[in-house]
Amino acid sequence: MLKNIDPLLNADILHALCAMGHGDEVVICDANFPADSVARQTVLGRVLRLDGVSSPRAVRAVLSVLPLDTFVDHPAERMQVVGDAAALPAVQREAQHEVDAAEGRAVPFASVERFAFYARAKQAYCVIATGETRGYGCFIFKKGVQLAPDAPQN
Repeated sequence: MLKNIDPLLNADILHALCAMGHGDEVVICDANFPADSVARQTVLGRVLRLDGVSSPRAVRAVLSVLPLDTFVDHPAERMQVVGDAAALPAVQREAQHEVDAAEGRAVPFASVERFAFYARAKQAYCVIATGETRGYGCFIFKKGVQLAPDAPQN
């Protein structure tokens, strides 16, 4: 057991998140997402699993160690509801709360059309599949940098 590390973050997930560089993307997806087939096309090449965990809880765990990119307009994205681009299901509202809490500020999700989301996910560094049973519990996060406390800010 490691101190100050969310216990959901197993060794495989921690290794992948650490290996990612600035600008790399991680997908957190629900149980309905084609995680295995999509993950085979990612940089990592295999799916990482958090079975039995909701998407918002997985978001909290991942963002406890992963800084979001501050050099892009939308470092957090969600899968758009088919037929209702403005809809924000409960699972996405809960995940939005986790993102804002992790960043200490509002970081609104950008929405990505379903098939565009699949295409983007295939270009990600890795896919983390959750046990989320609610639809549209699928998110993309772009990794930023964590500057030392005394480093100059841009």
